[in-house]
Amino acid sequence: MLAYVTVVAVAALVTAAASWGVLRLSRRFRLAPEVRARDVHTAPTPRLGGIAMFLGIIAAFLVAGTQQEFASLFEQSNQMWALLGSCAIIAVVGVLDDLLDLDWMIKLAAQLVASGLLAWSGIQIVSLPFGDTLIIGSPVVNFVITVFLMTLVMNAVNFLDGLDGLVAGVAIIANSLFFIYTRLLNDQIGRVDSVILASLIALVIVGICVGFLPFNWHRARMFMGDTGALLVGLLMATSTVSVTGQLNPAALDQKLVLASYIPIILPIAVLALPLADFTLAVVRRLRAGKSPFTADRLHLHHRLLDMGHSPLQAVCIFYAGTTVLSVAVLLVFTTQSFLLPAIVLSVGGLATFALLMYPAKRLRAAAAERGLVPLTGRRTRAGAAGVDPARTEDAAERTQSE
Repeated sequence: MLAYVTVVAVAALVTAAASWGVLRLSRRFRLAPEVRARDVHTAPTPRLGGIAMFLGIIAAFLVAGTQQEFASLFEQSNQMWALLGSCAIIAVVGVLDDLLDLDWMIKLAAQLVASGLLAWSGIQIVSLPFGDTLIIGSPVVNFVITVFLMTLVMNAVNFLDGLDGLVAGVAIIANSLFFIYTRLLNDQIGRVDSVILASLIALVIVGICVGFLPFNWHRARMFMGDTGALLVGLLMATSTVSVTGQLNPAALDQKLVLASYIPIILPIAVLALPLADFTLAVVRRLRAGKSPFTADRLHLHHRLLDMGHSPLQAVCIFYAGTTVLSVAVLLVFTTQSFLLPAIVLSVGGLATFALLMYPAKRLRAAAAERGLVPLTGRRTRAGAAGVDPARTEDAAERTQSE
């Protein structure tokens, strides 16, 4: 376990130090782009945080290469080099996009190349579990499915990146739970390189996001941009494919048939909200006769803001939803029972729904009208000036968030 602690610490520290440097350089050379119509923040803010995250990834994998725990990953195949190469491709194109706003076709082509490199190296879905048997497709089918799924996850995570700390926080929660799952899986079936690789990647994601989050928390001093979001998506896709497509369900405890599907269900659970947002966005844009990659201001986080949630509250709702889904699915595997997972899903789901339907700002306003709490100074001044206090607070809180 010391090897994992070392890797996550290096990833966090290097990313934090690099984030400070990138922020200083961005401010010095005025690399903050103008605010776009779809943005939530109101002041130009640097969005090159993905550079710092990429440096954290490189440092983490270099240190991992010195640890005996991961020696077989670096000695027996070219998968680690393919992973670093794919990250470099995404980083280069992402930085160019964050600076120049590249055409979506160029970005998509880079994503396909990066995914294809990983699939070519052997990180691909080679089988799918069905009960206690495996369904194995042809090499071409496996390659195409892997590239498609990796590209899908990258774009889903990128589409989610719209509020301060949203992607970083969701990634920390999801990958922390996924790391726990891979370690439990390792204990049950013994050491398997694909599972060790998934564990390593999950912790690298946690590390770079922990290191970057202080710079991205509301109100953000810097955004991760497409570079950071696509890197997080690429790594998440790689870790889940490494387990999902190369695990024999017959090696799992069959007390519960669903246990054999956890390698598929858990990645879907941790990516449920990004995938839902991505699907809705694609359907919405295609119905309007637009490209599915055309930017708009109708994502799930935008809708939460329109409901009256502050940016911080909207982010917390995403955190809660990710936690509830991931924990419930993980408990299915650990307890071999449906009872406790169902309780967690029901109670957590109701609590998340309550947070969703009752924005704290509106509850406070209703309590103030009944004299239960005092009006804030901002609301009092707005009311005295003849301005709707709720609208004033809405405008004030929708700042400095991507």
